[in-house]
Amino acid sequence: MKEKVHPKYEVGTIKCACGNEFKVRSTVGDMHVDICSNCHPFFTGKQKLIDSAGRVEKFMKKYGLSEKSKSEAKSKES
Repeated sequence: MKEKVHPKYEVGTIKCACGNEFKVRSTVGDMHVDICSNCHPFFTGKQKLIDSAGRVEKFMKKYGLSEKSKSEAKSKES
C-alpha cells in the first residue's frame, strides 16, 4: 500500500442545534448539525413542523385559502 494516501481518521465532536453533543470517529473532524437522533421526530415520536420563512402562510395567502374556506368546502360536500 502507498503511504500518506489515506486521510487521518480522528475523533470529532458532533454538535446539534438542540444542544446535544457526542463524539465520533471521522475524517472531517468537528461538525454542526441541525437535527440529531435526540430531537428527530422519527426517534422521539413527536411531530415537529418547521415552517421556514412562513411558506405555509405564503401559500395560503397566494391561493386565497383559509381555515374558514376549508370548513365551508367540507360542508358543501355533505
